[in-house]
Amino acid sequence: MPEAHHLSLEGKVVAVAANRGHHFSKQVQERIVLVAGHGIEGDAHAGPFVQHRYLVRRRPRLPNLRQVHLIPSELFLNLGKAGFSIAAGDLGENITTAGLDLERMPLGTLIEVGPTALVELTGLRTPCVLIDRFRPGLKRQVLSSAETGPPFKSGVLGVVRAGGPVAAGDAARIRLPSSPLRALPAL
Repeated sequence: MPEAHHLSLEGKVVAVAANRGHHFSKQVQERIVLVAGHGIEGDAHAGPFVQHRYLVRRRPRLPNLRQVHLIPSELFLNLGKAGFSIAAGDLGENITTAGLDLERMPLGTLIEVGPTALVELTGLRTPCVLIDRFRPGLKRQVLSSAETGPPFKSGVLGVVRAGGPVAAGDAARIRLPSSPLRALPAL
């Protein structure tokens, strides 16, 4: 787990996206509305219980720890250097940020986005076979070969603790948990 003083605590929202259907990518929107305990208003992954298509068939009453998917825009730059053209919403994220090392944040981190919304981080987004169907070879690019740090870089997942609108240009501020810092688990 990284030392708290090495993490950037101030960033910004560069794009927001949602999709009513269960599609890999999400359409960029002017703004989205987060709903406490539910997720993104009008998004297929919203709800108090798991909405992930694989999990909902097996354990439909599991709590939804994947209400919001966030990705750092810096990932797109790194993927671009590897020859992949990826834009906001392409990887299914709801909120694209800049200036935050999201995958290194500890479990329970709170991210203030927009004027009132608050997202609590619950885990790392695990890249699945769909990422290679979207762009062949992409999954290999988001798997980490580093000895330290997260095992993959495809964003983080969280639950909405306080609702409100979020739009590109809004601030994104980190509140680290007061409890001992633990790495985000794979979800």
